[in-house]
Amino acid sequence: MYSLKNINIVRNKASMWLSSEYDENTRKVVRMLLEKEDPTELIDAFFKNLEFGTGGVRAIMGVGTNRMNVYTVGLITQGLANYLKNKFAYLLKISVVIGYDSRNNSKLFADQSAEIFSANGIHVHIFSSLRPTPEISYAIRYLGCQSGICITASHNSKEYNGYKIYWNDGAQVIGPHDKNILEEINRITSIKDIKYSNKECSLIKILGNKIDEKYIKDLLSILVSPEAVNQHKNIKIVYTPIHGAGITLIPKALALSGFENIIYVAEQNVINGDFPTVKSPNPEEPSALLLAIEKAKISNADLVMASDPDADRMGAAVRDEKGEFVILNGNQILLIFIYYLIIQWEKHGKLTGNEYVVKTIVSTETIRILADAHNVQLYDVYTGFKWIAEVMRLNEGKKTFIGGGEESYGFLAEDFVRDKDAVSACMLFAEIAAWTKNNKKTIYELLQEIYIKYSYSKEICVSVTKKNGFGEQIISSMMKNYRNNPPIKLADSMVILIKDFLQLIEIHITNNGKNFKKLSMPTTSNILQYFTEDGTKVSIRPSGTEPKIKFYIEVRSRINSHKEMRIAEAVADVKIKSILKSLNL
Repeated sequence: MYSLKNINIVRNKASMWLSSEYDENTRKVVRMLLEKEDPTELIDAFFKNLEFGTGGVRAIMGVGTNRMNVYTVGLITQGLANYLKNKFAYLLKISVVIGYDSRNNSKLFADQSAEIFSANGIHVHIFSSLRPTPEISYAIRYLGCQSGICITASHNSKEYNGYKIYWNDGAQVIGPHDKNILEEINRITSIKDIKYSNKECSLIKILGNKIDEKYIKDLLSILVSPEAVNQHKNIKIVYTPIHGAGITLIPKALALSGFENIIYVAEQNVINGDFPTVKSPNPEEPSALLLAIEKAKISNADLVMASDPDADRMGAAVRDEKGEFVILNGNQILLIFIYYLIIQWEKHGKLTGNEYVVKTIVSTETIRILADAHNVQLYDVYTGFKWIAEVMRLNEGKKTFIGGGEESYGFLAEDFVRDKDAVSACMLFAEIAAWTKNNKKTIYELLQEIYIKYSYSKEICVSVTKKNGFGEQIISSMMKNYRNNPPIKLADSMVILIKDFLQLIEIHITNNGKNFKKLSMPTTSNILQYFTEDGTKVSIRPSGTEPKIKFYIEVRSRINSHKEMRIAEAVADVKIKSILKSLNL
């Protein structure tokens, strides 16, 4: 709990926002928060400054140092501008790309950032309207820019917005740049230090349709079964952008891929930052796909696809053996992508032993078995696509990237983008639907075949949210307890390996005791993993963008036929319930 001393520190911090430097409406809200008897809202708004998490800066919109507003966005942009001018002082011209999604205030924050960059003598390429996040990554590389930003909170609820910062390789910033940028931001002592000027607006250039056309043209090069698409170009596909940026490019990309029967959820084609037709605009949430699935039932469609507001994540629903729609989870989508690309590369003689795929440490281990079976190297990285991009950067010109992704519905199949990409994912998944149909099977049957060949797994993610100023302390205590008191068994299977990424050690547990080994990772991270004798994996990590602690559970078994799937699922459910109980969830 916060002490009286700490509450007073927060009050003093908030009182600074009552000065004339801040607009009247902001001052009014701050006064209201200061006058409230319960300080919870005040603490949540001011107890810290915005920091970089897994997906950049992300926070609820509103008044305060821990909120997304014109003042915090201004500070971040000025800090980034200062860092770029210092880091690239040897260049005659420093340039950035700016993009934004459909969220409330996204355009406002993007335009504000463009003005600040230009006032600092930095050239700006800003998209004429909202665009998918991966296109910002593409444009940075294509235009040879030093950095870029995207105003988005990705899949978060409507109250949130965010600020993703990209480096000159098109990837989101990692160390040391993220820490150095934060230091520059913290050096700014007053919002008066933020530069605004209309004199340098000539440095702002609007990006039109030409960059879209080049981006989609390059995306078409990743497709590997054009003959299957041509045979089944009339396959019925329901697509929804869930009120987001996907509507700007994904329909066009699907059409240019060869698909002629795309069906839309009309009410979700409307760009709206309130996301009025869903509880959450997150394709991870089954409820976000309900309208699209209903549309697919009415139109007798084969496939449902959805993208989140900034179109970097893709969700999907397919028909099972009974013809009913089932929503695939992120691990299943990732597994299907990796399998399809590897076997197609193998079929076309493109596997030379120098290829690799990437997954995050919380994603399914079946991908490891698949990659090993085809002599493809697997890299296991931290959660956050920036770490996948870092592997790509280090291997550029040395090894060949096949694809990479994470269980949270992000995938990338092209090396000229360095962030997850729902545009290419939708194109590729539609192609897989055509390819499976060409081979007289469904995507659901393909998934079962993968399980039979490489082993069955079931995964769930449970999030525990703490939405107040004390949430971080509670989550920290939970992690400390799991670290100091690890389980001996999970679902009656002995824990034989513990990985502690905060201390970068792995502990092998045998009948003779414990053996310690150093973990090779680029940096530390507050993540714990437990592995059992029967192949179960439990990962625990605090979210990098929200006040949550996440539990990723994967249980495994062998199956020999399609008929064994239902039994394996039932056994997995029992195991998962037992594990949740042992973790006090």
